[in-house]
Amino acid sequence: MSRAFFFAVGFYVLFLGLECLCVERFILRAREPAAQAAPTQNASAQASSRLTITPAPWTPWSLISTGAVVCLYSFTIPGKSGGK
Repeated sequence: MSRAFFFAVGFYVLFLGLECLCVERFILRAREPAAQAAPTQNASAQASSRLTITPAPWTPWSLISTGAVVCLYSFTIPGKSGGK
């Protein structure tokens, strides 16, 4: 169980690092309820509901290396023993 968990976490972090390597910035849009999302809202109100995340240059490489180390660690965890 822990072997599969660590492998999945390492794999996820590794691919998150690869994604940060390929993407310049992430723009997240806040989800608003249908009652408030009227088409008459002005552009400044819509722009304020967005969050822009720009990863630092070292972020992708740190995530890739951390994910690779955790994946390799998952292979060193002993598997289930027969009856012990």
